[in-house]
Amino acid sequence: MPPKFDPTETKEILVKVIGGEVGAAATLAPKVGPMGLSPKKIGEDIAKATQDWKGLRITVKLVCKNRQATVVVLPSASSLVIQALKEPVRDKKKEKGIKHSGNLTIAEVIEVARKMRFRSMAKELSGTVREILGTCLSVGCTVDGKSPKEITEAIINGEIEIPAN
Repeated sequence: MPPKFDPTETKEILVKVIGGEVGAAATLAPKVGPMGLSPKKIGEDIAKATQDWKGLRITVKLVCKNRQATVVVLPSASSLVIQALKEPVRDKKKEKGIKHSGNLTIAEVIEVARKMRFRSMAKELSGTVREILGTCLSVGCTVDGKSPKEITEAIINGEIEIPAN
């Protein structure tokens, strides 16, 4: 028999969802059901919290305490880069193999790197910026009209100065 439920215990659940959409309650039920939470209500809370990320796959952390769940959005580097491109919302079910051919400025890349700093393993912000430039390369966008590889080399050579923090 399972142990008795402790109401003061805090549980964290990581779920990957598509932003702004109410996910299927059937996928949430095995995760939140044992804690006495309603999967339908949790799905609606997630949809409300991820409204800014419409159409993008995003990781969400559910912090459950005393049968109350709070939703914390944990954006990935690629979703931050795609959001910085300010592209129109696309339906992933209808459009397959989307290429993101936008252009970012170095200032926007630094801003994304500042948001991702807590998850990065780099010692300095310049290392995090280079990680984000790698993400830009995989997403398929350019930075200041150049390839992200060229910008990365310019940062390594010291031609582009990145602030300390």
